[in-house]
Amino acid sequence: MAKKSSIEKNNRRRRMTKRFSNRRKSLKAIARDKNLPMEERFAATLKLAELPRNSSATRIRNRCELSGRPRAYYRKHKLSRIALRDLGSKGLIPGLVKSSW
Repeated sequence: MAKKSSIEKNNRRRRMTKRFSNRRKSLKAIARDKNLPMEERFAATLKLAELPRNSSATRIRNRCELSGRPRAYYRKHKLSRIALRDLGSKGLIPGLVKSSW
């Protein structure tokens, strides 16, 4: 089980990303638009830099829903390999058959 503080920090980042997504998207569009004057684009870049770092989507870490483990994460199931194997062995994931020979 991962530290509760790490899991909560990641959840806080998810909430902050959702809150600032529209503002970030509009500022990025202004900064990338080559038709606008350079001063306006630079001002948009500075405003973007003033936003909290944790509002960026790249700072979110994929974690297992059950254990909070950050490594060996399967996006399709939102589980780590260990949790996926346990649930698969118990037959709790539809369509997943654990092979052994």
